[in-house]
Amino acid sequence: MDIQSETPLQEFWRLFKKDKLAVFGLVVLFLLIIAALAGKGMTEWTIVFDPATVRLVDKFLPPLSFASDHLPVEDMPQFGIYLLGTDELGRDVFARMLQGSFVSLSIGFVAVGISTIIGILLGGLAGYYGNIRLGFITVDTLIMRFTDVMLCFPTFFLILTVVALLPPSIYNIMIIIGITSWMGTTRFVRAEFLALREQDFVVAAKAVGLPDWRIIFIQMVPNAISPVLVSAIIGVATAILTESALSFLGFGVQPPYATWGNILADGKNFIFDAPWLFFIPGFAILIIVLAFNLVGEGMRDALNPKLRRS
Repeated sequence: MDIQSETPLQEFWRLFKKDKLAVFGLVVLFLLIIAALAGKGMTEWTIVFDPATVRLVDKFLPPLSFASDHLPVEDMPQFGIYLLGTDELGRDVFARMLQGSFVSLSIGFVAVGISTIIGILLGGLAGYYGNIRLGFITVDTLIMRFTDVMLCFPTFFLILTVVALLPPSIYNIMIIIGITSWMGTTRFVRAEFLALREQDFVVAAKAVGLPDWRIIFIQMVPNAISPVLVSAIIGVATAILTESALSFLGFGVQPPYATWGNILADGKNFIFDAPWLFFIPGFAILIIVLAFNLVGEGMRDALNPKLRRS
């Protein structure tokens, strides 16, 4: 295909696939998302694949161990084998990891969605209405100084403080991570808006009398979205790490829900007796965070104007 006739999406993919590590990360993410969706179905609708079923007679079995012959049929694990072993209560680690993958990815995507929406709104206001004065201060100065104040607080300890004051739940974790992670997106969007608001297409839109909301959301946001997308992809990895750390400390998602963080927290007490309980969730967190970062880096390079038409 002629490079000159490429659509923006085709151009992006051509540049993105040059980075083999980014493509590898994308494949890993695709497989993990499929596993999370499949795990959601199997752990919710298949009784014999219940991650909360306690089988004390089969506790601390290593990976690829067969279930005890005298277990009731309804308590047998899927395929009669523990693919990733069992924990201190005899629960199937593979089933818990599948459930944890859906919970962890859901928290990551929803939290980043919340932070991205807040960041676009605040960054757009600062960049588009920045010169409007509110008494002795401009809109831009007000928003950016508030952003600087938020950046002064260590984000994880701010989240930890808020979580400690609220009942632990999946939804609270999503919202708290989201409303404490918007500062980077706000800065990206503001910088793009400052450059775009003087462009000819924005000036023309104002001249024909388009309302501000149409100019901001229809004309400017699509042209400022590239750094936001990169920040959001990397932000999902950060949100998953944050949730895992909170669950590890006991402030995150509570049982009976399994997340990679609380599976890791349970496994730390048996690191010498049953090391798979510690290393399996730790390795899963490492892989997914690495994959998101590889994809984010690949997207950043592919969306870099300096690489266009190369």
